[in-house]
Amino acid sequence: MLRYVALILLILIIALQVKLWAGQGGMNEVWRLEKSVAEQKQKNDELKARNDALLAEVANLKDGDEAIEERARSELGLVKPGEKFYQVVEPARKPKPDDNDEH
Repeated sequence: MLRYVALILLILIIALQVKLWAGQGGMNEVWRLEKSVAEQKQKNDELKARNDALLAEVANLKDGDEAIEERARSELGLVKPGEKFYQVVEPARKPKPDDNDEH
């Protein structure tokens, strides 16, 4: 009789271990969810850093005329009245004669 009780308990323990490690809500799912949470936290940190940079840029644009002027110059190519604008263009590189020769 004691053997049957021990055998039933052993089978029950094995069944519970299988459910714990492989069943729904088991350790595999916990590990997968932990990995997913870690990836999402990393994405959130990257987005927060980007948002902070954008907030700083917005504050700078609201408060300072220098940032607006810099943007107008770099993105729109604007020049102040009375200023002279010089653009230096580098000549295109000519290929060396050795580069095209195949020996």
